[in-house]
Amino acid sequence: MSARPLRIGTRASALALWQAHHLEALLAAHGAPAAQLVHIKTAGDVQSEVPLWQAGGRAFFTKEIDRALLEGSVDIAVHSLKDLSTQLDPGVTLAAALPRTDARDAFLSRDGATLAQLPPGARVGTSSLRRRAFLMRARPDLAHAELRGNVPTRVDRLRGGDYDAIILAAAGLARLQLLGNVTEFLSPEQFPPAVSQGVIGVCARTADAPTLRWLLPLDDREARLTSTAERALLRRLEGGCQVPLGALATVTDRMLRLSASVCALDGSVHLTAQATAPASVSDAAALGERVAEDLLARGAGELIARERGRFTVEAP
Repeated sequence: MSARPLRIGTRASALALWQAHHLEALLAAHGAPAAQLVHIKTAGDVQSEVPLWQAGGRAFFTKEIDRALLEGSVDIAVHSLKDLSTQLDPGVTLAAALPRTDARDAFLSRDGATLAQLPPGARVGTSSLRRRAFLMRARPDLAHAELRGNVPTRVDRLRGGDYDAIILAAAGLARLQLLGNVTEFLSPEQFPPAVSQGVIGVCARTADAPTLRWLLPLDDREARLTSTAERALLRRLEGGCQVPLGALATVTDRMLRLSASVCALDGSVHLTAQATAPASVSDAAALGERVAEDLLARGAGELIARERGRFTVEAP
């Protein structure tokens, strides 16, 4: 008698399906039962024309999938870890962080100009407050435009002339074989990435031992360490996608290094902090909290509160 298929809850976008199929292949390679993909529409999919920073709440692309997980209609939830709330629902565990790919942001321009070469007033599309803030810091003379839709749609809109340039995560472009459209990769020093950008997170029910048996071996140590530090930082700052925060942790010589930056939406204020710790999960969480406390001591709490008030006023 064959085992019941492992039901993987996923969004239906091209990138989400790539991630789900990638997980399916990893499970098959470890001898797991066959997988069945279950497509789930999230709030972020429904509100496809509304800037996420104007929409109330958090976990726009994950909460419906995690709800299906808790209700038992799926066994596994697969996410871009940067979309996953730092506070998981009781009964849900992050079973695996898959190996991280390129964490950087990528700059795509219609005419091949780099960010520095764009003429003043050029129209740059992004859906991220973080990218908007750091773009203002680097090039305050550029025009900002909202950019929603899945990754191929965003690239098509650039090609169609809706924008002079757009900024996207390098990892998503790589997974969809769209790196040929990249003009340049933006340095993490100038454009610190979103927390856990480039990591695929795999969740399961905490008490589902049969499913966890197949997922736990897929957990990548470096991805787990870096994302733990970055997510602890974000959790302490009480941030979400509406906070202009970038962070990147790296592992070298048994040490974990975390750098983080908070930037005003107009680019006028920029706060940074960094620290190192031994490369262990417990030390990683403490490192994230320590860097967050450093940022708070430098005024990050007041800056975040002010910026939240600013975009709340802008919302319709």
